[in-house]
Amino acid sequence: MKTLSATGHRLGRKLGGYGKEVLAALQRVALRGLEQLQPEVVITGMAIGWDQAVALACIELGIPFIAAIPFDGQERLWPAASQELYKSILERAAKVVVVSPGAYAPWKMYKRNEWMVDNSDQVLALWDGSPDGGTAACVRYAQSKGKGVLNVWSLWLDEGR
Repeated sequence: MKTLSATGHRLGRKLGGYGKEVLAALQRVALRGLEQLQPEVVITGMAIGWDQAVALACIELGIPFIAAIPFDGQERLWPAASQELYKSILERAAKVVVVSPGAYAPWKMYKRNEWMVDNSDQVLALWDGSPDGGTAACVRYAQSKGKGVLNVWSLWLDEGR
């Protein structure tokens, strides 16, 4: 079974904002990446931005996805609308895994990313190439484990800007 994990930037500066238009553009890019890679299952970390766009694309394409939650209450400090979207996506997940139970700690994000890579065959990334941050660390980890990485940043530049 071909399992794909997803890593990418959150909504904000790198993606040009926080609006619904940005999320819709991310979802279009995710659809293209998923159609190219044809996974049977996808693992997503459910952060606001690329992770949720990939989950929404999975729902649209009928691909089962696993929501890999880094810690209990990941969404607790998000705006109400973001919490609602998060909950509605989680309800559609084939499986929900809390990788590191308990409250927030920065290391739990990295542990979640490692868990996703370790449990997948390939990675679908939306990465601008910057050397710092969780997305860069996840891509480096995937490469160190010999996992193929498809970076769709160029599609984002065409679609999202």
